[in-house]
Amino acid sequence: MSPNARARQFAGAYHHVGVQAQVATATPHGLVALLFEGFFAAVARARGAMRHGDMALKGQAIGHAVRIVDEGLKAALNIEAGGKLAADLADLYAYVALRLTQANLRNDETALDEACSLITPLHEAWMAIADEVGHVHAAAL
Repeated sequence: MSPNARARQFAGAYHHVGVQAQVATATPHGLVALLFEGFFAAVARARGAMRHGDMALKGQAIGHAVRIVDEGLKAALNIEAGGKLAADLADLYAYVALRLTQANLRNDETALDEACSLITPLHEAWMAIADEVGHVHAAAL
């Protein structure tokens, strides 16, 4: 194994442990924030891989982003309690997953851009309520 490959392996292991620690100590609000951050990181990896012609890494990164949207963000929705807003978010997440899949199939950075542009306002709104949610969480303790 080359020194660069070995360094990447160690960096990946270090990152994995760091993410596990963040997840273990995160509030429910913090977990969703981590999903958003993971989404953007996966799309950035996909974009870089696409530009460098690394189709395997591109597919892996886009697959990760799709799983974050479907199995994380979308799965966290409570359609019954959230009503129309939750249903609209579920539809939006389904569309984002579709655009990511199309980006993968067509090597389409524009589709990656669109997916990010649709998720960015949700991430910003989520982060904007962090202080308010933190106060509610602290009061419950």
